[in-house]
Order: sequence, then structure tokens, then C-alpha cells
Amino acid sequence: MSDASVRLGTPSTSTATRALLLGAGELGKEVAIELTRLGVEVIAVDRYAGAPAMQVAHRWHEVDMLNPAALRAVIDAERPHVIIPEIEAIATSVLAEVEAAGEARVVPTARATMLTMDREGIRRLAAEDLGLPTSPYLFVESRDALGVAVERLGYPCVVKPVMSSSGKGQSVIRTAEDVDAAWIAAVEGGRAGGTRVIVEGFVDFDYEITQLTVRHRDGVSLLAPIGHTQVDGDYRESWQPQAMSDAARFRAQEIAERVTEALGGWGVFGVELFVRGDEVLFSEVSPRPHDTGLVTLASQDLSEFALHARAVLGLPISSVSFLGPSASCAVLAEGTGVPVFAGVGEALAAPHTDVRLFGKPRVDGRRRVAVTVARAGSTDEARARARAAAAALRIELVEE
Repeated sequence: MSDASVRLGTPSTSTATRALLLGAGELGKEVAIELTRLGVEVIAVDRYAGAPAMQVAHRWHEVDMLNPAALRAVIDAERPHVIIPEIEAIATSVLAEVEAAGEARVVPTARATMLTMDREGIRRLAAEDLGLPTSPYLFVESRDALGVAVERLGYPCVVKPVMSSSGKGQSVIRTAEDVDAAWIAAVEGGRAGGTRVIVEGFVDFDYEITQLTVRHRDGVSLLAPIGHTQVDGDYRESWQPQAMSDAARFRAQEIAERVTEALGGWGVFGVELFVRGDEVLFSEVSPRPHDTGLVTLASQDLSEFALHARAVLGLPISSVSFLGPSASCAVLAEGTGVPVFAGVGEALAAPHTDVRLFGKPRVDGRRRVAVTVARAGSTDEARARARAAAAALRIELVEE
């Protein structure tokens, strides 16, 4: 494909190249910014008003994307050239219809979106179709079946809704007394209703990584491995690069290429992997920029968001320059109200340090509201710098 085959219009005119962003969180906001830099007209959609990407888009819609009729109405009204899912909770049957009719291109493909929107589809693809190593697992849809699965897989084990994000509904069962609470958490924490959950045998891994993989018009680009820590299944810190043996790095890249090739299409994929010595096990994959990949805002000349924008538009990605060891640290607020930030100046005081305040309109409970990123001479130093910047931020929740 030549450069001449990609034509980008001007927003708010009849020539506009329109991108419909399904999900308007903090990752979608960064994608929207990169798309607008390339002259794309961005329409952001989410289930609540004031979502981060809505604040930088040309237009936005507040829609229940699991409602096929509501999602179809937005697509018909906006007539996008490309549809970019940013979350899992989407009526994927509508995307399949749109793609089949040639009305718009779905990123990476409608099939990939359908397979990865729930953990069952992608786990069966990886383990049963591709034969990739994973943790042992069972799918169940009742409290009694969960108890049987736990006895089969042994303690400890992990329970997750088949569809959720940011660790919602995920818990570790260590004794028989934990089963009831884990079942309730999984059912209440899952998206789109339903009671189907995955039970995974516990993997005693050394560390876990995200292998960001970019499929684009010129082939596949594999980025430096990203190490990360999670609390209750939710990302807290990430760093790049993660130190790995040559054997483990090669195997991680091999698994990432196989999974993303099976899914097809163009864009950034976040392939999550467990590493134990030289052994690598597949965990999950997101067919979109990954929250642990926020570190690329500091570590690369082209962040995962810039790479996603280029890939989905069919633009070339000749190379990605790694700028140096970097880290990110998530910033959470807890309570009720609208976030107001102080200490931003202190957070930005160290060299090669940056802050992203997401613009989340409200916090009810616990919510990730910002991230700090930093670059330094080593990953340990970068992590310390990102943590210090996060600690400098002071958040007040106010009522309007």
C-alpha cells in the first residue's frame, strides 16, 4: 500500500475522515488527541457524560453501547469511516453487521473485538485453537459449579467475570470460606450482566509483562517488554524495559505474534503474559492500547497511542525509538465528589517527569484519576521518580 492510498480530510467539512471512538476513558483520550493531530474528526461515545475523551473530541454521545439499537443509531447518525473500540462492553453483533456491509472499518476487526470482549473467547482461542500455554482454567455459571471448579483446580485460584476491566470483580480464593464472597464479587463486578465466570489455577510466576504488539500496513512491530504490578487485578505501576532472559523475550514475542496474527487487523495489541524463568504463559490480550502502556508516553518517541492512530489509519510505522528506562505510576482517588488537584508543580519538578490528569468527571468509591510518567538512567530510578511525582499530587473531592 502506498502513501497516496491514504487520504485524510479536514474536520467539520464534507471531506472529514471520521473516527468513532467506542469508550471515552483516559486511554481513549490519548488516542483521540493523536487522531486529531492527524486531522481526523473524532466522535467519542461512552455510557456517561463528561468522559475524558469527550473533552477533546469534536462531538460526543452518551450511549449504552451494549444496547444494539442505541449503538446502531449512533453509527447511522455519524457514518464513521473507522470504528475504534476502547472498552469491552459493546454490542459486537452490530460491529459485525457494519463491517460485513462495508459501512466502516472496525479496529482491529469485528471478529477480534468479539473474541476479546470476554475472557472465554480469547482463552479458548489461545489455549484450544493455538495450543499456547496458559494457566489451567474452567468456566462456570453458578455458585455450586464454582465450588466444584475450585476443588478441581486447587487453592489458591483466581476468579474473574468473563467480561470486566480494571480488575473489577476479580478475587483470589485461598480457602473454602472465600468462595461465596468471590462469587458475589464476580457477578456484581462483571459487565453486561450474566453469571458466567472463569476460574484460573494460580500461576506461581516470577513477574508478568505486557508485550505491546503493533500490527500495521508494513508488518508487525514488537515493543520493549513492559513490567507491571497490579493490586486486585488493577494496574498500579509499569516500567519499560522489563529485564528478561533472551529465551523468555523470544518466547513472549512469538506468543504475541501468534495471538495477534490470529486476531488480525491493524492497531496496537496489549498481550499480557506470565513469566517463570524462561517459560512464558499467555494470560490475556486487549486489541487496543493498554493501561500499562501509559509508560510509553515517556519511554518512546511514538507512544502506544500515536502508534495506534498511525496503524488504524494505514500510515507507515518505519521505526520506534526507545528513549530510555521509564516508568508510570497510577494515581487513585477514594471517596465521593469531583477531583481537584494540588501539588502539580511539585509533581513536575523532577527532570523527564510528566503528569496526565485524566479529567474524570466524578469519583464514587475508588477511581484512577491520573498517572505520572518518568524517564531516568535505570528502571529503578524511573520508578522512584514516578512514585515521587504521584505522591506529590494531592486530591480533594468536592461536591458541586
